Amino acid sequence: MFKPDLPLDPKAKHHPVVLAHEARRASDLQVRIADAITKFAGSMLFVYLHAVLFTVWMLWVERSPWPTLTLVVSLEAIFLSTFVMIGQNRQAAFQQAKADHDFVEQELELKTNTELTRAIHAMTTELHRRLMAQQQDGG
Repeated sequence: MFKPDLPLDPKAKHHPVVLAHEARRASDLQVRIADAITKFAGSMLFVYLHAVLFTVWMLWVERSPWPTLTLVVSLEAIFLSTFVMIGQNRQAAFQQAKADHDFVEQELELKTNTELTRAIHAMTTELHRRLMAQQQDGG
C-alpha cells in the first residue's frame, strides 16, 4: 500500500531538532496517518487513480454524474487542503524549533569566541608587559 517515509540515515549526523522532530512524528499515530495521506495525495499514483476513477464514473457509472461528482470533488478538496495545512503547520513548527536551536548555539559560540578573544587579549597584554620589562631591565 503506502511506503512509510524513509528513516533517517543512521550513518549521517543529524541536527538535534531533526532527531526530535522525527521522534515526535514516529510516536504520534495521527501524525503518521496524516503523513501517509499527504504522501499518497502528493503522488502521481493519486493523480492516475483519480483520472481513471473519474473517467469511469463519468462514462459508465452515472447517467448525469456532474452534481454528485462536483460534491465528491469538493469534499475531497476540503480534506486534502486540510492535510496540506497540517503539513505546513508542522513544517513551520519544525523551522521555528530549528531556528531557536540554531540561535542558542550561535549565542553560545559568540560567548565562547568573546571569552577566547578576551583571554588572548589578556595574554598578549601580559606578554607585552613582560617584554617591555625585560627590555628596560636588560636593555
